[in-house]
Amino acid sequence: MSDFTKPLGYRLITGPDDAEFCARVSALLDQGYRLHGSPALTFDGERVIAAQALVLPRPAGSAGSAE
Repeated sequence: MSDFTKPLGYRLITGPDDAEFCARVSALLDQGYRLHGSPALTFDGERVIAAQALVLPRPAGSAGSAE
């Protein structure tokens, strides 16, 4: 079982391109995440499916950084 009590440094949000998807991305932006790259879109034969990567910036030298 995963422990999601700690914020993840990277998130990939996927789902139908609708208001709920936008709300999920907006909620993560409100939590301090930043968009990472452009969204990806595909069509599953019925609807458009979106994917957006988000990252949580960390100060340089913090735990888990490459420095």
